[in-house]
Amino acid sequence: MEQLVETSFFNRDLSWLKFNERILMEAERSTVPLLERIKFLSIFSSNLDEFYRVRMPVLLALEKLSNKENNDIKIDDHLLTTANQIISDQQQRYGKVLQSAIIPTLKENKINLVYGEPFPAAIQKSITRYFLSQVMAFLQPVYLNADSDFFPSNNELYFLITLKKKENAEVVILNIPSSQLPRFYKVESGDETFVVFLDDIVHFHLDRVFPHDEITGCYSFKITRDAELDLKDEYTGSLSEQLEKQLLKRDLGLATRFLHQPGIPANVFELLKKLFNLKKTNRIEGGRYHNLKDFMSFPVSSPKLSNQNWPKLCNTDMIDGSLTEAIYKNDIIVHTPYQSYDSVLRFFNEAAIDAEVREIYVTLYRVASDSKIVNALISAAKNGKKVTVLVELKARFDEANNIKWAKKMKDVGVDIIYSVTALKVHAKVALVKRQMGNRMRYVGLFATGNFNESTAAFYTDHILMTANKEMLREVELLFIFLAKRVKPTSSDLVKFNHLLVAQFNLQQVFLNLIDREIEHAKQGKPSGITIKMNNLEEKVLINKLYEASSVGVKIDMIVRSICRLIPGVAGMSENIKVTRIIDRYLEHGRVFIFNNLGKYDVYLGSADWMNRNIYRRIEVCFPIYNEQIKQEILDIIEIQKQDNVQAVCIDENMDNIPVEVGQKLVSSQHAIYELLKKG
Repeated sequence: MEQLVETSFFNRDLSWLKFNERILMEAERSTVPLLERIKFLSIFSSNLDEFYRVRMPVLLALEKLSNKENNDIKIDDHLLTTANQIISDQQQRYGKVLQSAIIPTLKENKINLVYGEPFPAAIQKSITRYFLSQVMAFLQPVYLNADSDFFPSNNELYFLITLKKKENAEVVILNIPSSQLPRFYKVESGDETFVVFLDDIVHFHLDRVFPHDEITGCYSFKITRDAELDLKDEYTGSLSEQLEKQLLKRDLGLATRFLHQPGIPANVFELLKKLFNLKKTNRIEGGRYHNLKDFMSFPVSSPKLSNQNWPKLCNTDMIDGSLTEAIYKNDIIVHTPYQSYDSVLRFFNEAAIDAEVREIYVTLYRVASDSKIVNALISAAKNGKKVTVLVELKARFDEANNIKWAKKMKDVGVDIIYSVTALKVHAKVALVKRQMGNRMRYVGLFATGNFNESTAAFYTDHILMTANKEMLREVELLFIFLAKRVKPTSSDLVKFNHLLVAQFNLQQVFLNLIDREIEHAKQGKPSGITIKMNNLEEKVLINKLYEASSVGVKIDMIVRSICRLIPGVAGMSENIKVTRIIDRYLEHGRVFIFNNLGKYDVYLGSADWMNRNIYRRIEVCFPIYNEQIKQEILDIIEIQKQDNVQAVCIDENMDNIPVEVGQKLVSSQHAIYELLKKG
C-alpha cells in the first residue's frame, strides 16, 4: 500500500487549502471592485464547505488507519492539525477583511451591512412586517430531550436556544429558513441602503416565537456532513436507480464539522454530541454567521462597485449560411467566456433541424439546469435523427440534475449510455454525421469544459469545431466502446492515433512527449514544456517532469488549484515554474504545449493530471492541427505566462508569492479579451 508521507510532493489537501487562500487574497485586495470582493468571500466559504464534505472525511479516515498497528498506511502526524490550523488562520483573515475593510467601504458608499449590531430604528418597522408576513411561516422550533430524534440537515442554519420555563431549563433548536427565503433582506431608507441577515431578523423577534419564556442563550450553528456516495463496484443493474437511492442518503452522512458561535454551555454541548452523533466531529468555534457563501446573492448592484463589463464576442456572427459548411472549410475555435457560447448552441441547434443529419453523439458530464443543448438533442430525436448521449450520472453534486435530463431524453427515444460504476466519463466530445449524397460526412466538437451554457459564462474554456475525419472517426470508435459498458482491458483497447484517451493511451503519450523534450535538451537542442491545468497530482507524470527539469528542460506550469509538484528545488525541479491565476473568470481550460524543436505540438482537453483523471476516468485530449488556431493558443498562453497582476508563484513552501512586477502591468484575462476583440 502507498506511503503517504513524502518529501518530493506537496500534500494534496494542504495544497488545495493554499488555493483557497488565494481566493481569499482577492477579497483582501483593495484594487478589486468592492462587490467582486464580496463574491470572493462567497467562493472561499463555498469551497471550504465542500472541503469539509469531501476531503475532511478522507483525512479523518487516513489518520485513523495510520494509527493502527501493522498498517503500512502512514501519514504525517501533523497533517490534520496543520489543515485545521490553516483553516483557522484563514477564517481569522476572513473575519478581519469583512469587518475591517468590506463593511466600512460599503458604508462609505451608503450601503449598510448590519453585522452583529442592533437594527437602526429607521428600518425596524419594515423588518418586523417582513418577519410577521414572510419569515414566521417557516419557523419550526424543536424542543430537545434525551430521547429526541431531530436530525440537523447538512449545511442548514440553526439557532441553539436555551430557555428558562418556570423552574425548568429547556433546549430548543430553531431553524433559520435560508433555504426557503433569501439570506439577506434589503431596506431602502432615504438615500441609504440597509442589508440585514435573515439570521438577525429571526434573532430580533425571538420574543414573538417564545412569548412566555425567558431566553437565556442563543447560539448559531450548522453541521457539515460527508458527501461521498457508497456505490458498489458492479456493472449490472440500474446505475440510475442505485444513484437515486444513494442521493436520498447523502444529506444523512456522518457529521464532519460542527461550526458554532462561541459560548455554548458544556452540558448543552454534551447533549448535542449524544443526540447528533458528534463524538468524532471537528468542533469549530466560528463567528455569529455561517454559510457566508450566501454572499453570492448579496442584494446590491452597482456598476461603479463591480467589474467593468466585457460584452461577449461572437466569432461566428459573420457566417450567414450553415455553420457546418463553414467548419468543413476550416476549423473554428471558441474561447469562452470571452467569446459567446451562442456558437456552440448554434452548432447543436442546426444539427437538430438539418435534414441531412442522420446521427448525433455527445457526452454530457455537468448539464445546465435548463439546458438548451439537451432541448436541442430532444428536438433532434423527435425530428427522426438517431441521438446517442453518454450521460455521466456520477458527476458530484450534479447527479440528480443529470438523472432528470437522462429520463427526459430517454422518454423521446434518445439512446442513453451510462458509464460503468467504477469509471467516470469526463470527456467533452460531440459528433454529427451528415448524409451527403452517397457518403457520410463528419463534423464535431472537442472541448476542455462541459457542454453547459451556464458555466460557460464564467469558465475559461476552449471548444474546437472541426471536420477532421480521422479525429472524428476516433470519437465514433470511442462511443462504440463506451456503449459496451465495460472497463477497458489490454485485450480490447481501441487504437487511437490522434486523440489521447485516458485508460487507453493518454498517460503514455504524454510521457513520450516529455521524453522527446528530454532527449532534445540532452542534445543541446531547443526544448520546453508549458502546461496549464486545474489540478496536478499524479506522481508518474510529475516525476517525469522532474526528470525533464534535471536535464535542463524549461517547464512553465499554470495550475489553478491542487499542485503536488514542488517547484524550484535544486537537483529536482529548479527549471520548473508554477503560477496560479485567479481573476474574474475561473481558469478551467487544459492546455499542453511541447516545443518539438520550435514546431510546437499543442493539445487541449478535459484531463487534469490527477489520479482520478488518469486511472479512473475516460478523458479526451485532442491535437490542434490548424496553424492559425495553434498560434492563437500559443499567444493566449504566453499572455498568461506574463501575468504580473492576477498571477502568483507557488514557491517550494507552497506559499502564494506575488509575481515580481516589471515595467508593464499584465492582467492576463483583460489582455486576452483585448486580443480576441481585435479578431
